[in-house]
This record gives sequence, structure tokens and C-alpha cells, in this order.
Amino acid sequence: MKINISPEFNKFPWSYFTLSLVLLLIGMLTLYSISYQEEFSLANSFIKQSIFIIPALFLFVIALFLPRTLIHKYAYIVFIIGIISVIIPYSLPLRAGTHRWISFGLPFAIQPSEFVKIICIVAVARYLSDKKNAQMKSITALIIPFLIMLIPTLIVLKQPDLGTAVVMMIPIIPMLYWAGVRPYHLFLIGAPLISILAAFHPLAFTIWGMVLGIILYLSKPKFLIGAILYFTNIFLGLLSPILWNALAPYQQGRILTLFNPDRDPYGAAYQILQSITAIGSGGMWGKGWIEGTQTHLKFLPVQESDFILSVIGEELGFAMIAFILFIFGALIIKTIKFSISSNDRFSALVLIGIGTIFFSHVFVNTAMTVGLIPVKGLPLPFISAGGSFLLSCFFMIGLVMNFSRDYNA
Repeated sequence: MKINISPEFNKFPWSYFTLSLVLLLIGMLTLYSISYQEEFSLANSFIKQSIFIIPALFLFVIALFLPRTLIHKYAYIVFIIGIISVIIPYSLPLRAGTHRWISFGLPFAIQPSEFVKIICIVAVARYLSDKKNAQMKSITALIIPFLIMLIPTLIVLKQPDLGTAVVMMIPIIPMLYWAGVRPYHLFLIGAPLISILAAFHPLAFTIWGMVLGIILYLSKPKFLIGAILYFTNIFLGLLSPILWNALAPYQQGRILTLFNPDRDPYGAAYQILQSITAIGSGGMWGKGWIEGTQTHLKFLPVQESDFILSVIGEELGFAMIAFILFIFGALIIKTIKFSISSNDRFSALVLIGIGTIFFSHVFVNTAMTVGLIPVKGLPLPFISAGGSFLLSCFFMIGLVMNFSRDYNA
């Protein structure tokens, strides 16, 4: 798709932007269906989302034309500003029982963590792109990028916002791999999490201990280092009961009902059971736009954001869900292609980080609505209601197009 305005405009991959607009249109139609019977006010999710479209497109244009050299130069300064922005909500009154938002005295509030996800990616990309390939072979190369991601993640986790905190950390693995970090070192990053999860089952923990020992032996680290790594993982596994008890009761309930929804059908399992019912009742082609009974009788919870895909499944059917996943797949694959074709290391790392964020949101939201993973509040890009998230999504689209303007395919 070419826009005949100027040679500069024709350098941008406008088909990429078109995909985001298609998703936005589907989201707005769904939000209208959810809220068309509600009062015409700022509490109406369709009206509220509509107001954020113009600012979102404005941020898209800014990201589209920001000089890449400027983004690289001030990455660390912006990172510090981002850290401050996620700390500010702690000094403000609670909003919906959390410290996630900054209000400007308006009915609207901004969730800074949505933008800090992008800021962290840019800061890590700056650090990794400034290092030579030989430097990335050392395990010390993992420490600073990991800390860049970890610091804001811990702050956001305390707000509390587990979903955003998880998504904030996920890009670190593909970005490090893209930068040339040894797979063995990436394995060491993920090993503690596997140790904690495996410890919930004695046999799984025993097998994992054997696998971990074999991998460390074959990697031939120094004896002391290998011993420290092995016993640290074993110790973390033994801490699993403590970590489990540290979870809030509702979080424990969500995990337990994942494996047995019937244990609490009117409590922790209610959301997922209603979501599966809504999607199943829609069949292949759905009941029709504005005709969803689960949706309009309000059986389906958080339907304008976390479970909006369930609304789509009920009213427009599995065919529309498949179409949406196809569009997301095309968006993510294009992002990866842009990264592969980029001659600039910094741009490639930013692109792979943004692609990972989009993939994480789509995977978690989709898997959650059909009961494959515990319920976790993560919106669907461009479709779910949420002003801050819509702003950040279009800003990421602008960055991707900015960093891939010379891509031809």
C-alpha cells in the first residue's frame, strides 16, 4: 500500500498500520455492542475509548517521525523518567484499590506502566546495541539488561499489577537471544522459575534436579560456580510453599480452578466458566452483533477489557476470532521480518521487543478466555477498552514503522 503524498511517506510500511486500524474497528464495534444500552456519558466504555483515539493517533505520528538517533541518545534519561512515573502513583490516592494510575483532575487517568514497557525495551536495546558480539558471550552481559527490566517490574508488581509486570519481563529473553547471548546463559535465567514450578510435584522436582545437574555438567563451568547455581535452584524450589502462601487468596483460587473449574463455579472459576459458555454458545458464526445474551444479561464479567474476545466469540462466532488471530499473526510476523531485515542493531532489538509485547498480550488474553491459563487482567491490543493501553499500542505501531521505513517486501 503506497500513499502518494511524498517519497518520505512512501518509505513507511502502511499495510502494517492498516492491520492495527482493522483491529481497532473490530474493537470499537464490540464496545458499542457492549455499551449501547448504557447512558451516554464518560462511564460508557465506547464513548471513553472513542475519546482516546485522536490522542492515540497523535502519539502514533510522534513515534513515526522521532529520529532514531534521538531515541537511542536519550534512552537512559527517558528510562529514569519512566521509573519516576511508576513511583508517582504511590503518592496519590488509591484508584480502584490500586496505585496504578496518575490522574490529572479529569475523569481520565493515565497508567504509566503501559508506557514503561516500551521504555524498558528501548533502554535494553540501547545497552545491547552498544555492546560488541564478543562481549555478549559473557554472563555479565546479562546483569544490566536484566536489572533494567527488573527494577520497574518490581515497582509495578507492588501496585499491584501482576499481568503488566509479567509482560514487562518477557521481552528480555528474546532480546538477549537476538543480541547473541549464549543459550546456556538464557537457560540460567529461566532455571529458577522452572525450579519453583517443578517443586510443587515431588517427581517433577526430582526429574528437574537431574536434568539441571546434567546440563550444568555438560556446560563445564568452574566447580564452585556450578555448585552455587545448582544448589541455588534447589533452594528456590524448596521455597515454593512460602511463595505459594505469599499469593493472595484470589490468586491461589485462580490457579487451583485452572486445573479443576468445578471446585468453585460461583467464585474463582466463575469468570472462566462464563467466558467458555459465551464463546461456545456463539458457534461458528455467532448469534449476531448486539445479540449476545451472556454479554447483555451481564453474566460475562469484565467484558469490555479482559474478556472482550468472549463477547466477539458469542456475537460474531469462532470465524471472527480466527480472523482476529490471523490479523494479529500477520502483525507480529511483519514485526519479526522488519527486525530480521534491519541493518541497524538498535532498531532490530527494539522491533523484536515490541513484537514480543504484542505476542504476550495476544497469547495471555486468548489463552485466559478459554481456560488454558489462570485468569490475569491483560487486555487485547487495539480491541480491549483502556485508554492508556490504546495510546501505548499506537505508539508502538509508530515506532515499528519508524524503524522499518526502508523495508521492502
